[in-house]
Amino acid sequence: MGYIWVFLIVVSIIVAIINGRIQEVTQAIIDNAKLGVEISISLIGIMAFWLGIVKLAEKSGIIKFIAKLVEPITNWLFPEIPKGHSALGNIAMNISANALGVTNAATPIGIKAMQEMQTLNKQKDTATNSMATFLAINTAGFQIVPASVIAILVATGSKNPSEIVGPTILITLFGTIIAIIAVKILQNFFPVKSVGEEND
Repeated sequence: MGYIWVFLIVVSIIVAIINGRIQEVTQAIIDNAKLGVEISISLIGIMAFWLGIVKLAEKSGIIKFIAKLVEPITNWLFPEIPKGHSALGNIAMNISANALGVTNAATPIGIKAMQEMQTLNKQKDTATNSMATFLAINTAGFQIVPASVIAILVATGSKNPSEIVGPTILITLFGTIIAIIAVKILQNFFPVKSVGEEND
Protein backbone atom coordinates (compact mmCIF):
# COMPACT_ATOMS: atom_id res chain seq x y z
CA MET A 1 0.00 0.00 0.00
CA GLY A 2 2.88 2.34 0.77
CA TYR A 3 4.32 1.82 -2.72
CA ILE A 4 0.95 2.68 -4.27
CA TRP A 5 0.76 5.97 -2.35
CA VAL A 6 4.33 6.88 -3.28
CA PHE A 7 3.56 6.08 -6.94
CA LEU A 8 0.44 8.29 -6.92
CA ILE A 9 2.29 11.19 -5.27
CA VAL A 10 5.25 11.00 -7.66
CA VAL A 11 2.97 10.79 -10.72
CA SER A 12 0.91 13.75 -9.44
CA ILE A 13 4.03 15.88 -9.00
CA ILE A 14 5.38 14.93 -12.46
CA VAL A 15 2.04 15.73 -14.13
CA ALA A 16 1.85 19.03 -12.22
CA ILE A 17 5.36 20.00 -13.40
CA ILE A 18 4.50 19.12 -17.01
CA ASN A 19 1.32 21.21 -16.85
CA GLY A 20 2.98 24.07 -14.99
CA ARG A 21 0.74 23.66 -11.91
CA ILE A 22 3.31 22.64 -9.30
CA GLN A 23 2.48 25.67 -7.16
CA GLU A 24 -1.16 24.56 -6.91
CA VAL A 25 -0.07 21.05 -5.89
CA THR A 26 2.25 22.48 -3.24
CA GLN A 27 -0.54 24.68 -1.85
CA ALA A 28 -2.95 21.73 -1.86
CA ILE A 29 -0.44 19.65 0.14
CA ILE A 30 -0.10 22.41 2.75
CA ASP A 31 -3.86 23.07 2.98
CA ASN A 32 -4.78 19.39 3.27
CA ALA A 33 -2.04 18.70 5.82
CA LYS A 34 -3.52 21.47 7.94
CA LEU A 35 -7.05 20.11 7.41
CA GLY A 36 -5.91 16.63 8.41
CA VAL A 37 -4.53 17.91 11.72
CA GLU A 38 -7.71 19.92 12.42
CA ILE A 39 -9.97 16.93 11.72
CA SER A 40 -7.80 14.63 13.87
CA ILE A 41 -7.95 16.99 16.84
CA SER A 42 -11.70 17.54 16.50
CA LEU A 43 -12.25 13.77 16.34
CA ILE A 44 -10.71 13.26 19.77
CA GLY A 45 -13.77 14.53 21.62
CA ILE A 46 -16.30 12.55 19.59
CA MET A 47 -14.30 9.31 19.71
CA ALA A 48 -13.69 9.73 23.46
CA PHE A 49 -17.45 10.13 23.92
CA TRP A 50 -18.29 6.97 21.95
CA LEU A 51 -15.54 4.94 23.60
CA GLY A 52 -16.92 6.06 26.96
CA ILE A 53 -20.42 4.98 25.94
CA VAL A 54 -19.15 1.56 24.90
CA LYS A 55 -17.15 1.23 28.14
CA LEU A 56 -20.31 1.98 30.10
CA ALA A 57 -22.22 -0.52 27.97
CA GLU A 58 -19.53 -3.10 28.65
CA LYS A 59 -19.47 -2.45 32.42
CA SER A 60 -23.28 -2.49 32.67
CA GLY A 61 -23.52 -5.75 30.75
CA ILE A 62 -25.30 -4.33 27.69
CA ILE A 63 -22.69 -5.65 25.24
CA LYS A 64 -22.84 -9.07 26.87
CA PHE A 65 -26.63 -8.93 26.59
CA ILE A 66 -26.37 -8.08 22.89
CA ALA A 67 -23.82 -10.85 22.49
CA LYS A 68 -26.29 -13.26 24.11
CA LEU A 69 -28.98 -12.16 21.65
CA VAL A 70 -26.77 -12.90 18.63
CA GLU A 71 -25.52 -16.19 20.10
CA PRO A 72 -27.91 -18.33 17.97
CA ILE A 73 -26.54 -16.60 14.86
CA THR A 74 -22.91 -17.14 15.90
CA ASN A 75 -23.64 -20.81 16.63
CA TRP A 76 -25.03 -21.15 13.11
CA LEU A 77 -22.19 -19.22 11.47
CA PHE A 78 -19.47 -21.11 13.35
CA PRO A 79 -20.67 -24.73 13.65
CA GLU A 80 -17.07 -26.00 14.01
CA ILE A 81 -16.69 -24.22 17.37
CA PRO A 82 -18.08 -26.25 20.29
CA LYS A 83 -21.09 -24.67 22.01
CA GLY A 84 -20.12 -22.80 25.13
CA HIS A 85 -16.54 -22.25 23.94
CA SER A 86 -15.13 -18.86 24.95
CA ALA A 87 -14.34 -18.05 21.31
CA LEU A 88 -18.08 -17.76 20.56
CA GLY A 89 -18.54 -15.18 23.32
CA ASN A 90 -15.66 -13.07 22.04
CA ILE A 91 -16.92 -13.36 18.45
CA ALA A 92 -20.37 -12.19 19.52
CA MET A 93 -18.94 -9.28 21.52
CA ASN A 94 -16.68 -8.30 18.60
CA ILE A 95 -19.58 -8.26 16.16
CA SER A 96 -21.69 -6.29 18.65
CA ALA A 97 -18.97 -3.68 19.22
CA ASN A 98 -18.42 -3.33 15.46
CA ALA A 99 -22.15 -2.93 14.93
CA LEU A 100 -22.10 -0.05 17.42
CA GLY A 101 -19.40 1.57 15.29
CA VAL A 102 -16.58 1.50 17.82
CA THR A 103 -14.04 -0.58 15.94
CA ASN A 104 -11.17 0.43 18.26
CA ALA A 105 -12.94 -1.29 21.14
CA ALA A 106 -13.74 -4.32 18.96
CA THR A 107 -10.15 -4.91 17.79
CA PRO A 108 -8.69 -6.46 20.98
CA ILE A 109 -11.79 -8.64 21.35
CA GLY A 110 -11.40 -9.80 17.75
CA ILE A 111 -7.73 -10.65 18.31
CA LYS A 112 -8.68 -12.65 21.40
CA ALA A 113 -11.34 -14.50 19.42
CA MET A 114 -8.80 -15.41 16.74
CA GLN A 115 -6.34 -16.65 19.36
CA GLU A 116 -9.01 -18.86 20.90
CA MET A 117 -10.03 -20.23 17.50
CA GLN A 118 -6.39 -21.05 16.86
CA THR A 119 -6.47 -23.41 19.85
CA LEU A 120 -9.06 -25.45 17.93
CA ASN A 121 -6.99 -25.39 14.75
CA LYS A 122 -5.33 -28.69 13.81
CA GLN A 123 -3.41 -27.12 10.90
CA LYS A 124 -1.66 -24.23 12.68
CA ASP A 125 -0.37 -22.68 9.45
CA THR A 126 -3.81 -22.60 7.81
CA ALA A 127 -6.88 -20.58 8.79
CA THR A 128 -9.91 -22.65 9.76
CA ASN A 129 -13.38 -22.17 8.26
CA SER A 130 -14.38 -20.31 11.42
CA MET A 131 -11.43 -17.95 11.13
CA ALA A 132 -12.22 -17.26 7.47
CA THR A 133 -15.88 -16.61 8.28
CA PHE A 134 -14.97 -14.29 11.16
CA LEU A 135 -12.51 -12.38 8.97
CA ALA A 136 -15.11 -12.03 6.19
CA ILE A 137 -17.69 -10.63 8.63
CA ASN A 138 -15.17 -8.17 10.07
CA THR A 139 -14.06 -7.07 6.61
CA ALA A 140 -17.67 -6.44 5.55
CA GLY A 141 -18.06 -4.40 8.75
CA PHE A 142 -21.79 -4.42 9.51
CA GLN A 143 -22.69 -1.27 11.46
CA ILE A 144 -25.85 0.02 13.09
CA VAL A 145 -24.23 3.16 14.45
CA PRO A 146 -21.32 4.34 12.24
CA ALA A 147 -19.72 6.32 15.07
CA SER A 148 -16.41 6.98 13.30
CA VAL A 149 -18.10 8.29 10.14
CA ILE A 150 -20.48 10.45 12.17
CA ALA A 151 -17.50 11.86 14.07
CA ILE A 152 -15.73 12.76 10.81
CA LEU A 153 -18.89 14.40 9.42
CA VAL A 154 -19.28 16.44 12.62
CA ALA A 155 -15.62 17.44 12.48
CA THR A 156 -15.95 18.62 8.89
CA GLY A 157 -19.04 20.71 9.67
CA SER A 158 -21.83 18.53 8.29
CA LYS A 159 -25.30 19.92 9.06
CA ASN A 160 -26.90 16.49 9.34
CA PRO A 161 -24.23 13.89 10.17
CA SER A 162 -26.79 11.29 11.27
CA GLU A 163 -28.26 10.98 7.77
CA ILE A 164 -25.52 8.46 7.02
CA VAL A 165 -27.03 5.93 9.48
CA GLY A 166 -29.75 4.52 7.18
CA PRO A 167 -27.56 4.00 4.09
CA THR A 168 -24.76 2.59 6.26
CA ILE A 169 -27.04 -0.06 7.78
CA LEU A 170 -28.31 -1.14 4.34
CA ILE A 171 -24.91 -1.19 2.64
CA THR A 172 -23.03 -2.94 5.44
CA LEU A 173 -25.85 -5.47 5.93
CA PHE A 174 -25.84 -6.28 2.21
CA GLY A 175 -22.03 -6.50 2.20
CA THR A 176 -22.03 -8.80 5.23
CA ILE A 177 -24.61 -11.14 3.68
CA ILE A 178 -22.58 -11.34 0.45
CA ALA A 179 -19.38 -11.97 2.46
CA ILE A 180 -21.00 -14.81 4.42
CA ILE A 181 -22.42 -16.41 1.27
CA ALA A 182 -19.06 -16.16 -0.49
CA VAL A 183 -17.06 -17.63 2.38
CA LYS A 184 -19.54 -20.49 2.89
CA ILE A 185 -19.37 -21.37 -0.82
CA LEU A 186 -15.56 -21.23 -0.88
CA GLN A 187 -15.38 -23.43 2.23
CA ASN A 188 -16.87 -26.28 0.18
CA PHE A 189 -13.95 -26.05 -2.25
CA PHE A 190 -11.24 -25.62 0.39
CA PRO A 191 -12.36 -27.55 3.51
CA VAL A 192 -10.25 -27.21 6.64
CA LYS A 193 -11.00 -29.28 9.71
CA SER A 194 -10.74 -28.02 13.26
CA VAL A 195 -9.87 -30.11 16.30
CA GLY A 196 -13.53 -30.46 17.18
CA GLU A 197 -14.37 -31.86 13.74
CA GLU A 198 -11.44 -34.29 13.89
CA ASN A 199 -12.73 -35.73 17.16
CA ASP A 200 -16.30 -36.24 15.85
